[in-house]
Amino acid sequence: MSDNYSGSCQSCSGNEIGEQPSSEGFFDKPYSSLFKVPKMDCPSEERIIRLALDSVEPEVGLSFDIPSRELRVFHDVNLDEIEQKLTALGFGATLQSTKESCPKEIESARDLERINQSKESATLKWLLVINAFMFFTELSVGWIAQSTGLIADSLDMFADAAVYGLALYAVGHSIKMKLKAAQLSGWLQVILALGALSEVVRRFTYGSEPISELMMAFGLVALLANSACLMLIHKQKDSGVHMKASWIFSANDVIANLGVILAGMLVMLTGSRFPDLVIGLIIGIVVLYGAGRILRLKA
Repeated sequence: MSDNYSGSCQSCSGNEIGEQPSSEGFFDKPYSSLFKVPKMDCPSEERIIRLALDSVEPEVGLSFDIPSRELRVFHDVNLDEIEQKLTALGFGATLQSTKESCPKEIESARDLERINQSKESATLKWLLVINAFMFFTELSVGWIAQSTGLIADSLDMFADAAVYGLALYAVGHSIKMKLKAAQLSGWLQVILALGALSEVVRRFTYGSEPISELMMAFGLVALLANSACLMLIHKQKDSGVHMKASWIFSANDVIANLGVILAGMLVMLTGSRFPDLVIGLIIGIVVLYGAGRILRLKA
């Protein structure tokens, strides 16, 4: 072991050394170790470190300071295992100090984690509301307009709403739980993509008369909604696989919305229903591709 548990918390007053707060949690550990991690310069390395230490027993609390390239680990008497796992990652992690943790330090780390989770939750709630509303709106208008493009896009919105709901559930859970939520959302998107493609086949077989004006108008509304979603999630997209999945969904949606608007223009100019069928097919394939990307995500 690089450092024995010899330090003490000098900055906390009114508490005996080794006294632990009564609340439970990963941060309520008797020891606190500071690591310098030179190659930890973005949230991707943070996710890798979290995954590497996720299997440590007893579980540890992690507090990251990416700008300073520092990681504080709250742990029991299992520092050797923690140090070995960090060294094996090849990020240049070196142990700087180990001391008995104190309530103020624990509460500071816990507060930072709460703030991050609160930001994620607030973002995901807005995304969930926007996409659920747009699903019902686009599905209704798509059916009236006989547009496979709008119907396919509405199903994509429904998939997004489900994804954001799953991601919201994953906030505050382990990386493994977040990965499961992302994968579940990916399989859901596969199912809905196949549903959209079957609708294209049905309308190709039995015919349709898409209304170009409604296609363009609601394609534009959906574009504005998804652009807002993309802006909301941009700052959170690297905080975990569940948020990365949400980012992929929103990026795909913006592309799909532009396609619906273009198809509406072509239907108006040519008087043909085929541009709508083509864009419905393309959206279905794009959604299916996005699902594949999500299912390949690693924590």
